[in-house]
Amino acid sequence: MVGPARAGHRRAARRLLTTLAGATAGILLTGLVAPPARAGSGAGEPLGTVARTVGHAHYQPGHCPRTAEPAPGLNGARCGTLTVPEDRRRPEGRKITLGVATVPAAHRTADDPIVWLAGGPGDDAVSEIQLALDGNLNRDRDVIFMSQRGTYSADPALTCPDIDEFNARALAVRYDARSTGRRHVGATRACHDELEARGVDLGAYNSTESAADYADLRLALGVEQWNVFGISYGTDLALLYMRLHPKGIRSVGVDGVLPPSLAGGAVTWKAAREGFDGLFDACAEQPACDARYPDLKGTFERLVVQLEDDPVTTTVPVPGRPEPAEIVLDGGALVNWLVSATHVAAGVPRSIDELAHGKPQRIAEQWAGGKLSPQAVGRLSHGLAYGVFCSEWTPFESRAEVIRAGHRAFPSFPRSVVANAPMLAFLHPDCRAWDVPAADDPVRDVTYSDVPTLVLSGGFDAQTAPSSGAYAARTLSRSTALTIPYVAHVVFADSPCAQSITRSFFDTPTAPDKGCLAGLKPPAFEIAP
Repeated sequence: MVGPARAGHRRAARRLLTTLAGATAGILLTGLVAPPARAGSGAGEPLGTVARTVGHAHYQPGHCPRTAEPAPGLNGARCGTLTVPEDRRRPEGRKITLGVATVPAAHRTADDPIVWLAGGPGDDAVSEIQLALDGNLNRDRDVIFMSQRGTYSADPALTCPDIDEFNARALAVRYDARSTGRRHVGATRACHDELEARGVDLGAYNSTESAADYADLRLALGVEQWNVFGISYGTDLALLYMRLHPKGIRSVGVDGVLPPSLAGGAVTWKAAREGFDGLFDACAEQPACDARYPDLKGTFERLVVQLEDDPVTTTVPVPGRPEPAEIVLDGGALVNWLVSATHVAAGVPRSIDELAHGKPQRIAEQWAGGKLSPQAVGRLSHGLAYGVFCSEWTPFESRAEVIRAGHRAFPSFPRSVVANAPMLAFLHPDCRAWDVPAADDPVRDVTYSDVPTLVLSGGFDAQTAPSSGAYAARTLSRSTALTIPYVAHVVFADSPCAQSITRSFFDTPTAPDKGCLAGLKPPAFEIAP
């Protein structure tokens, strides 16, 4: 999960921290001629190669979608576009197209494919192909990737690069300052106005419409039954999808769980508390880490208070830029740095200790890198992000509730810090500027289902609370809920054990093999001289 002023989700943060540094398809009315069949069953052509129209949705084979960076996994993929109404209440109105790529199974042993639901909101599933393939998700089954509406390989793409460029400039000012908030909202309003001027119906970009897009995709591809795998915000979408469109779903995996009934700023404070404590406790349990960095939790919280009162300004080198960048670290910036830095947990104690001893450069470089990277500009769909935030989240949660949740999680933090939930800075005023209607109340309903479901959380996950996985599993009667220790947000990305469990789950959804959990060990934390 990310806020509208953030550069992508877990993948972007991890990449940076580890380095430290379409036209609408023509309608071919072939649909309804071929009834849905199991993919790869021999009943028809390979999945993704047949044009089909079902209702107001049309799938057309064609070129593979564009991606934000090279995607070797697209080699050999079967690609095309899904064309659907922008607003299903007006099905004869404006149409949008969504990029689709089907990656064949490496060694097919099953006919039911997996469909991948990307995070964000606003990330593009097609650009996440390598993440899925690196975990061998396509070992036994075809895996389908479709760009959610408004994302990078969709048409229209609601990316608003000016917001990303503002985020880079804002590194030189206080994260939590009211003046920063005014500029933040100004950038949001400019994005809103630019998209409206292009004729985009901003109220049509949300989870309910996206869920319907996936229901249409299954039918338009001719798939009788498939499996769903959602990461981060994709878990919110997956839980809504299985509630609204349960037909044809064999099993569901959710990783980094954000239940629709909890989504918002308050739960992100809970997530930060749980993820930070998981990391701090792991350090305390290692004698060398505890001896070198005693009371890491207390040190971090004191630094947040100190920096909010008296920010530190430093300069750091930026790869590819001739001049160093000026970076301001206040309390809010430090909190948000740690949310992402849990992905490189081994170095966190050393980074906090250096900051406490007057050396902020290591944290400043990590904090700045993602926003100053060229890859941070123009890849996140702010139009979809705000569509979700402002119709499905903020109408159901007041700013006061966010502040109370922040104080519960971190009683020592100043109000200016807890007013901006992690990765969701200035969200309520942003949503007033975005000005889309609130979703109907049922969007926040709990999902009850007997579809076999794998619920994965990470012990270091500071973006979606590990406890949210258990919360979601309570009403999923055939679920397996697991917390993978010592791993941050989206465990499938970083944990071979989580990858193994996920593949096993799709083979036997009611009895996945969890044996690898017994051998997991905490990271070896860096010990400075």
